[in-house]
Amino acid sequence: MSRLTAKFQTLKQANRKALIPFITAGDPHPDFTIPAMHAMVEAGADIIELGVPFSDPMADGPVIQKASERALLHKMSLRRVLDMVEKFRSNDSETPVVLMGYLNPVECMGYRAFADRARSAGVDGVLTVDMPPEESSDLLSLLEQAGIDPIFLLAPNSTDERIRKMGQLGRGYLYYVSLKGVTGASHLDLSDVQRKLSEIRALTDLPLGVGFGVKNAEIAATISKFADAVVVGSALVEKIEVARGDSGRALNDIVDLLKSMRTAMDASF
Repeated sequence: MSRLTAKFQTLKQANRKALIPFITAGDPHPDFTIPAMHAMVEAGADIIELGVPFSDPMADGPVIQKASERALLHKMSLRRVLDMVEKFRSNDSETPVVLMGYLNPVECMGYRAFADRARSAGVDGVLTVDMPPEESSDLLSLLEQAGIDPIFLLAPNSTDERIRKMGQLGRGYLYYVSLKGVTGASHLDLSDVQRKLSEIRALTDLPLGVGFGVKNAEIAATISKFADAVVVGSALVEKIEVARGDSGRALNDIVDLLKSMRTAMDASF
């Protein structure tokens, strides 16, 4: 059983929902990432999504695009991200870590080399934004051999056929993009999200996480009533940007936001 599957089972037994924060590895500088990961766990994070910086993050809005740019200024690479996961693992053997990014860095590294190194580093899941399921068989086979869960994105306009396919191929959880557009957008219709998740649940047994547009504790608590996980990214990355290189301030701000979300989510149950 993967760490992700075990985590969702434990949370279900406790009648709690997963809080999944996203930050970009190496933003605002490499020394910030590992302490931030540990601090987010202390603040109530159940799973961490760690963004792999990329020069053309087409699914991301300006906040996360700038985070990638800042990280790339420090020569961040997929290999360095994996090294960070390994160092995080030296003090935390329980919190699942999911890498979120684009296919190009994985292709440059090589599928087998990536799967082997991700396994040895302690990666639990991989979400590759621009890898369609129809073209995923080679990488998925290697991830399965390495015991790493492939995670797929579902969109508001995903067809039943596509939902079934991603439910069959995916492991760990499915990530539902709560709105059409890029990360950080604000036009979130929670009633529509709830309706769509009900439709998806009829087609897959995988846990469902909801992200894009999660900005505050109130939204997180509302989503947690009908989703298995709440993913918060741009709201955290924006706090790092606003801190303008002040690591202490950035860390305090993201911890405060996550604590407020955790408290609100738990109170809703």
